[in-house]
Order: sequence, then C-alpha cells, then structure tokens
Amino acid sequence: QVQLVESGGGTVQAGGSLRLSCAASGSISTINVMRWYRQIPGKQREWVALISSDGTPNYADSVKGRFTISRDDAKNMVYLQMNMLKPEDTAVYYCHANLRPLRGTWYEDYWGQGTQVTVSS
Repeated sequence: QVQLVESGGGTVQAGGSLRLSCAASGSISTINVMRWYRQIPGKQREWVALISSDGTPNYADSVKGRFTISRDDAKNMVYLQMNMLKPEDTAVYYCHANLRPLRGTWYEDYWGQGTQVTVSS
C-alpha cells in the first residue's frame, strides 16, 4: 500500500515562513509528477505548485516568487517552502503524487490527508 503523509503545517504571522514536507511510503516503483494543492472550507481545491520527474517546477500565479517546491527522489519526499506568507494563504495543504506502485502497470494518483496552514494578520 502506498501512503502520502504531509507535515510541517502550523500557525504563522503574515510575512513569516513555513516548510511543508510530504513523504511517500510503501511499495513504490517510480514517482512521476508531484504536486501541492490547497483548499479553503467551502471552496474548490486549488493547485499551488508542481514538480516534474526531471525537477522542473511550476507555480500558480498567486504563489509565484514566494513558494518553492523541491523533491528528494532518494527519500520519496516533496517539499514546499513558503515565504512571505499572507492571510489568504490560509488553507489545508494537500500533497499529490502520480506514481507507479511496485506491482502495478499504470501510474496512479495518490493524495495525502492534508496539513493545516494558518496565517494570521
């Protein structure tokens, strides 16, 4: 079984920083794209950033220049460094991975359980 587990959320003042981590565990063959999403209660889940298997990042306009996504393939980890945080960044942040399980043929999508980020003004 494959699991994604996020950590690093918390409460921070506006202008502060947080670093989110996501660990993929289980019988994994290959991880393709890894993404971060966020969701505010009552709203649709919003894509934040992605990093491809070759390390190329891409960001939503709302976080460009403030957030940095990275990955460590040796550890099956993806990170989101969040700087210059704003109150509107408050949300539950979810990790997503497109990966091939060890005994699988196809790439499949997996989600973490989410971690709360609260930015106070």
